[in-house]
Amino acid sequence: MPEMPEVRPASTVVLLRDTPRGLQTLMLKRNKALIFAGGAWVFPGGSLDPQDIEAGEGDLVAASRIAAAREAREESGLSPRLEDMVLLSHWTTPIGEPRRFSTWIYAAPLLEDIEVAIDGSEIHDHQWLGVREAVREHEAGRLNMLPPTYITLQRLSLYDDLAQMIAAERDSPVPEVFPVFAADGDRVLVMFRGDAGYDEGNAALPGPRHRAVLEDDGWRYDYRDVDPRFPPLMEPTP
Repeated sequence: MPEMPEVRPASTVVLLRDTPRGLQTLMLKRNKALIFAGGAWVFPGGSLDPQDIEAGEGDLVAASRIAAAREAREESGLSPRLEDMVLLSHWTTPIGEPRRFSTWIYAAPLLEDIEVAIDGSEIHDHQWLGVREAVREHEAGRLNMLPPTYITLQRLSLYDDLAQMIAAERDSPVPEVFPVFAADGDRVLVMFRGDAGYDEGNAALPGPRHRAVLEDDGWRYDYRDVDPRFPPLMEPTP
């Protein structure tokens, strides 16, 4: 049996600002040559450094907050304040991926209008997009992203402004998400807890559906007949 890759602690932060047309977020495009998520549109983020863990006094959650802010500075030149960052969810990369991460996902308001400065190495492009626009662009197959990015944006699209988002998310439960990769015919999908095939890794098993299916270059979220112990991660895709 091949050795399973180490699960590395990591974090990412959704940088948000209010506009007359609603919430906007900064999307970064990763270098196509990168092994992990090459060419995908992402939020600033990366692995925790030893210095982050030291600054967090060994507390990985505290260190993840520090690392997310550091990565935002390094990849975009923008600096969210630690005390303003809201923890949205915690994802673990599915088994079978060559690189696996245990990732805390934050959202943070930007209080200053500072010009974006990408690093030109890991990050090759950037754009400010309305959160709802980014969701539509992905669903139309024009904005390549991984399921955690899409699901996070779809969740944030429920809010009209920063104040509403912070009030709703500051004290809300933090989902612990551990997807399972599977295939259903020619379709690639990831299953979440509560799906009938989750424990067996078998997408064909009949029963409840809690999964994201890749269709036409976009992810479609399916949530049907799921036990209430496993609440939806976002609104189901029509």
